[in-house]
Amino acid sequence: MLLGAPVQEGTRRLGCDMGPSAFRAAGIVGTLRELGHDVIDRGNLAPVAAPARAHSNPAVRSLAEVVAWTELLGEAVHGAAGEGMPITLGGDHSLAAGTLTGMSRHATELGRPLFVLWLDAHPDLHTLDSTESGNLHGVPMAYATGQPGFEGIFPPLAAPLDPSRVCMMGIRSVDPAERRTVAASGITVHDMRAIDEFGFAALLRTFLHQVEAESGLLHVSLDVDFLDPDIAPGVGTTVPGGATFREAHLVMEMLHECGLVSSIDLVELNPFLDDRGRTARLMVDLVASLMGRRVLDRPTRSY
Repeated sequence: MLLGAPVQEGTRRLGCDMGPSAFRAAGIVGTLRELGHDVIDRGNLAPVAAPARAHSNPAVRSLAEVVAWTELLGEAVHGAAGEGMPITLGGDHSLAAGTLTGMSRHATELGRPLFVLWLDAHPDLHTLDSTESGNLHGVPMAYATGQPGFEGIFPPLAAPLDPSRVCMMGIRSVDPAERRTVAASGITVHDMRAIDEFGFAALLRTFLHQVEAESGLLHVSLDVDFLDPDIAPGVGTTVPGGATFREAHLVMEMLHECGLVSSIDLVELNPFLDDRGRTARLMVDLVASLMGRRVLDRPTRSY
């Protein structure tokens, strides 16, 4: 189930609203069908006009718009999860405030815990009070895990995420306020230093064993900046030293083999910054690995 979320209000840089179209142009529908999956593309969502909202932190921007997207995506993803696997095509990472809460509500109704694999250079654990940039693509994980300061502004949390069931991989850019939250939260964080030392496979395998042991649903949130900018330039928040082509595919192949993934976010693709669709094609390629394409099935390209 494809859901387009052309949200760009969570960041100051324009272009993420073109992300869903770029994923479609890169062949995500045909790729998934070639792998034997039934694909329903629900098109792009669009929130209704949002009433103005103010906050005591003067840096916060586009608050009403991000709240409206959060409400819409929470409902849309919750509904789609009852019909299949929601794949949300972003759009900046503020959209995860809605996808995480929609999936958490769905998991609670099934009587199963929701686990989250957060593949990102950033933990996105700012609150509305702590953010200095005011860019709300930096707050979704704080909101979804019930950090203070969102009450009365964002939708009430029917089922907050348990931080002990969140695993972040690829982290390499953390603000001081986020560092304090990470330390106190109970979230498992594998930064690139840990990955350099132990490797993706060993660290991810431990997390997947936990998901399996608790019969959990697994939500994967894949940010373009999880990848090294040398292979994925189409993102406005590049941080050197990200996952390589083969490391990213290994993660996706392991996720397919575990059979636990119930929903996916693809976020922060900015086609305006991309190189002839290079990043969009790579992201679709990674989804193909997650959905069953094996190494031996990979086509040879002439470019």
